[in-house]
Amino acid sequence: MRGGRLIAVVGPSGAGKDRVIEGIAQAAPHIVPVTRVITRARDLPGEAFTPVTTDEFTTMHAAGAFCLHWQAHGLRYGIPAQVVSDVRGGGERIVNLSRGVLSDAQAMFSDLLVLHVTARPETLARRLIGRGRETSAEIQGRLARATHDLPDDIRSVDLRNDGPLEATIARALHMLGHDTSLTPPRTATTGKVPE
Repeated sequence: MRGGRLIAVVGPSGAGKDRVIEGIAQAAPHIVPVTRVITRARDLPGEAFTPVTTDEFTTMHAAGAFCLHWQAHGLRYGIPAQVVSDVRGGGERIVNLSRGVLSDAQAMFSDLLVLHVTARPETLARRLIGRGRETSAEIQGRLARATHDLPDDIRSVDLRNDGPLEATIARALHMLGHDTSLTPPRTATTGKVPE
């Protein structure tokens, strides 16, 4: 069976990565979003995620529940180990990743494409303020990280997301080489807290 592909969506906070992922998945349902496990409060707005405590995350990590994991902005993030077998089995998955784990992802997934979502600084600031999740100091910290480069050996495409989301999604699908008339069955990859 032909292997699948992992599409890693990266970029600064406020670039609109979650909305881009959602739009791609709606237009091309065979591209399945990965639900991240995060040590974030359950009731915060934004992406769909599996909320866990720090202790639960540590237990899951020790049990091999994650194929990729990282820490950023005081939170811990994990990608379910199931994603590896999903992609090797021919599935196409899309996930919001940290730029810091791209080299690990490339070593793990033979077909990795990085979708680097960017936006103007004023766009990033407006979106961060609008989502209401961070303090002013946290927003400044996220904006300071916005210009970090990707590793040189990573295959990536740049996607500007300053204008209408529909136009951004159309460009993304073109970059990914997808015919959106194909709509195979859809299943989600999620992380679960051990009993």
